[in-house]
Order: sequence, then C-alpha cells, then structure tokens
Amino acid sequence: MEEDNEAKNCVCQVCGGRSFYENDGFYYCQECSSQAQGIMLTDVADEDFFDKTGGGGGGLYSARFTRRSQPTLSQGTEANFTSQLWYQFSQEPEDFAAKATGTLDYEDYFNEVRIRYIMGIQWMIQLQCEALVENFGVSPLICGIASAVWLRLVVVAGVFKDGWANATLTESEIQNRGEPYDSKDHRKRSNEPHNAYGQRAVMVWFRSLRKVIPLDYSLAICFLACHVAREAVLPTDIVKWSLEGKIPFFAAHVEIEKRFEQPSLACPISSSLMFRPSQPVPFQKLEAMAASISELIGLSLPPVNFYAVASCYLNQLSVPGEKILPHACHIYEWSMPPDLWLSTNELRIPTRVCVMSILIVAIRMLYNLNGFGAWERSLSKCVPSGVRGDADRDTGYLSDEMPDSSEKMVINERVVQGLKFDSGELLRNLESKYSEIGEPCEFAKDLPSYLQYCNDVVFAGGGSSSQDQREEEELIEKLWNYYQNAKDCESREEEPEMHSYTVNKKRSTSDDDGYIPTQPVPRQFREMSNESPSPHSSNNHGSDSPLQDSDNTDTSEEIALRKLKTDMEENHFCYIPPRVNAKRSGYLQYARKQEEGILRYVAHADYYILLRSCAKVAHVDIRIMHIAVLGLERRLAWLEKRIHHCLH
Repeated sequence: MEEDNEAKNCVCQVCGGRSFYENDGFYYCQECSSQAQGIMLTDVADEDFFDKTGGGGGGLYSARFTRRSQPTLSQGTEANFTSQLWYQFSQEPEDFAAKATGTLDYEDYFNEVRIRYIMGIQWMIQLQCEALVENFGVSPLICGIASAVWLRLVVVAGVFKDGWANATLTESEIQNRGEPYDSKDHRKRSNEPHNAYGQRAVMVWFRSLRKVIPLDYSLAICFLACHVAREAVLPTDIVKWSLEGKIPFFAAHVEIEKRFEQPSLACPISSSLMFRPSQPVPFQKLEAMAASISELIGLSLPPVNFYAVASCYLNQLSVPGEKILPHACHIYEWSMPPDLWLSTNELRIPTRVCVMSILIVAIRMLYNLNGFGAWERSLSKCVPSGVRGDADRDTGYLSDEMPDSSEKMVINERVVQGLKFDSGELLRNLESKYSEIGEPCEFAKDLPSYLQYCNDVVFAGGGSSSQDQREEEELIEKLWNYYQNAKDCESREEEPEMHSYTVNKKRSTSDDDGYIPTQPVPRQFREMSNESPSPHSSNNHGSDSPLQDSDNTDTSEEIALRKLKTDMEENHFCYIPPRVNAKRSGYLQYARKQEEGILRYVAHADYYILLRSCAKVAHVDIRIMHIAVLGLERRLAWLEKRIHHCLH
C-alpha cells in the first residue's frame, strides 16, 4: 500500500530510525516510540463499504481516519469575546420567515432588550477598567477580576433563565391595580407586546433589568476589583473621577451607541435612556454595593489595604509619613477593627474612616495632642519677640492670658520636653492648609472649563439641532461675547479701587495726623484689614507704647480663638480650655454630652484642628470622624484590659 511505502521511506526526526509500526491509524518509531509527522493511515477495508451479511445496510464511515486541515492563526488576530457573544445571541439564520416578512415575534423583543442591556453594562465596565489602568496607573489585574465578577453576577441575577420574560410581565401586572387596559385604545405601537394593563413589554423588561443590575453596579464592580487587587483606590476616588468624566460613566452611552453601530427594531429604546445615569453614586452606597455583589457571588474579601490607603492620606495631610506610618501599622495589626472589611450596611462606619481614625490615634500619641495648649501656644509664637517683653522668659506660664479664664495656664515642662515631634508646627501646617485640602474639581475652576465639561460629560451625545443650527450658533456666540465683555468691565472697575486703596494706605502710614480715605475700599481688603490690624490704626497715632502693642497682639489671638469657637459650634462641638496643672500626661479620651436634647461633643483646640483636617481628607462629617475615633479608643482600651487580665 502507498502508506506502507511512505512509512518505509520515512526517517524519524527524533532518533533517525527508519523502522515504523502502525497503531490506530498513525505510525510510530520502533526505536523511540515517537509519532511520525505527515503520514497516517487513510484507507479502509472492503467490508466497511459493503454489507456482506446481505441485510441491505452499508458500511459505517469512521471520521477518525479523515485528514483535517488545521489553519494557523496569525499573530495579529485577537479574540474578541464581546463581538462573538453579541453575534451568537443577536443574529438569526437568513432563512427565517419573520425576517423575510419584516415582522418580529415575542421572543425577538425580550431577547434583544436583554442582550443589549447586558452588553451595554459589560462595555461600561470594560471602559472604566481601561480608564483606571491608563489614566491612574492601576494594575491591569483589575480587568480580569472585573470580568470574572461580572459574569458571576449575570449568572446569579438569573436574567437568562427560561421564563424570565413571562415572569417579569406577570409581576408587573400584579403590581398594578384597577381594571385591565382596553387594547382598542392602544394603536400607536400595536405591533409591540404589552401586558394586561397596556404597558409596553420592552419598557417593563428594561425596568426589571435596571432594577436587578443597575448602572451603578459598573462602578461598584470596578471598585471591588481594585479592592481585591489591593489597590489604593477608594469609593471617593471612583465617584470623583466619574463626576469629572475621567472614568466613563455619565457619558458612556455615547461610546456604547457607537459599538452597537445601528438601532434595533426589536429594542426601540435609545442608548441614552438605557445607559445614562441620572445622579451620582454616594460614597457609602458604592461601598455597600460592592460588598453586596461579593456576597451574592460568594466572594470572600480581604480587609482594606491599610498601608497603601494610609500612605495616601498622610501625603494629602502633608505630615511626615515615614515617622507616623510604622506606629499606625502597629495599631492596625494589634487591633484589626472589623470596620476594615466591606459591609453591606450603609449606616456603618466606612472603611476609609476607620483607616483615618487609626492615623488620628497614632498622631495624637506621637505629638501628645491631649489638650496641653499646643495650638494656643502657637498663637503666641506668631507674635514678634519684641512685643512680648521679657517678663516671661524664666517662668513656667504662658505670656498671654486666655480670654475665657482669669488665671494663667501652667505649661507642663516635663511634657513639653518629652515630645519627640513639634506639635505646634503640625497644627500650624494643618490649619494653614485646611483650605487647600479637597480642592474642587477641575471643571469648577472657571467658566470655559465648566462649559467644556458640560459639553463632554453632562450633555454628551446631544449635539446641535439640525433645525435652525445657524441661529443657535449665533446665539451661543452672542452670549459668550456678552460674558467676556462683562468680565472685562469688572476687571477694569477693580483696578482703580485697588490703586486708590494702595495710595491711601501709603498716605496714612506717612502722615502723622492720619488720613481718612475718600474712595470706597473693596470688601476683600476690608476683611484683610480687620483680620490683621496695623499697629498704626489705633486711636493714638504715632504711639509706640508696649502696652498698646500687647493689646493688639491679644486682639489677634482673640480673633483666632473666636473663629475656632464659631467653627466648633457649627459642628456641635464645645471648646475646652487647655489643661491646667494636669496630674497625668497620658492619652486623653473625650466623651459626649447631651444638652437641651442635642448631643454635643467636647474637644480641645489641638485635637479639633487635627480632627477637622482628617475629616475633610476622608470626605466625611467631622462628627462621624469623631465617633470612629471614640470607637477605636474603646476597642484599644478593651484590648489592654483583656491583656492585663490574662497576664495577671
């Protein structure tokens, strides 16, 4: 046979042998038992073609002995899972009678609505993961994690189960009350399926899909993937980036509509209606949704990446992280609060607040911010040394007197000398940079940026109307010119006021008799002059007495203290004067008290300034931040008590 001759002439590519034996249609080398490439047995016996028994049956054909060509894939070919899935679920055979006649049946409608919605959400997740990787340096590992979570969620949701469409329509009919809808009054969309109350079935299915898998799940899945990948991405970051348009969420429907390429007759719902969110996602709701998704698909989650998140927070606070972070990690490893795990309860303390509470406790321990008047002393240090005098150089008292107390505050020299870090410098930095923390979004800086943001994100996909397009463009140009002219006029009006204020100020400082300006002073300069009064603005001009300068110094301290008290009262905090003659210098725990039915919090100035800055960085109310710190302190105290009980 031809194959035997080829086997005799074949040479083994492994050992070079020329003897082969046949087994199961293939030839193998007798020396090394390796299979010969390019030769196989293809002929069959005669009894396989003719039935010798005379029963009239033919021989059986075995497909195992047929040659099959295996085309090689080029390196540039990439598997497109989404396009294959879309083709599999949306295409129909060409010989369907419904397609030839142009009519659609019941199954075409709910299949098209379901697959378009699922594919749209899948594309949203894909676009958001790509934006996180490209724009923010997140690990590409989140793409694989997000896809696995998404596929499991679709299976658990049960939207592809048999009978889903009928069950959804039945549930919508049960929720309605009254008499069934008369089908004669509905003629506009008579070709579409409706329920017994005349509601469009496509809208009923769409609302059911949006209820089971809302659009917010796309951001929740992205955050969950970042959490599993141990990335320092918080819910506040996801929500902020989605609002700024850096993560496609509000404008994702534009790209989704491009990927669909053409509208569908079976799904007459626009992409903007299906995939355009109406409002942003709250921070705590996003974290709770991520926890609920993990619970639905049975995914065990690790705690938050404390080291990465704490490092980001310390950088935002502009404090020395290399000194604070090791101590904070010790507290984290020792206490391991349960709030570090994601929870489905939206009313629980968020994970980011728990991380920040550990940092607050560590900073208070290292800087000894326990009510010893570090902030009040920093006010006196801001005064020039010549104004303060020499009366308090060798005493243990403060040079200034607190407005709320007639006695002077004693400084615990042993406590101050035992500090390893400068608490006054820390509080001054936190207070000076408080206004810089949490800068507004980029689109809120000026009007052109905001208009561009509205065009790209808020009204994305709207475009200009085809009718009266020229008139619309002229109107936009007129409004823009009006804004520019008004802005130029305002800037020209401010320049003379600033010039007159500068001239009047120079005259008042050089003239002994004083000078009263006749031009109106701008509001910002009036506020500036009230906050930092000049030593020449007193009633007796030209007087340089030390007593008068001391009064001016006390006034600036009183203004700063008054502002702090006002801010504390707005947040339901009560100011506590610095501790006088403290018997112990240990960690101070605060408590809450109830006055006139209102729960109030008490705190010293140093602790409140730290708490206020940390709450702003964590994007949480200062009272919630304080409650988280109190809870952590109680847990640490309980652990110390249990350890002491076990050791003794």
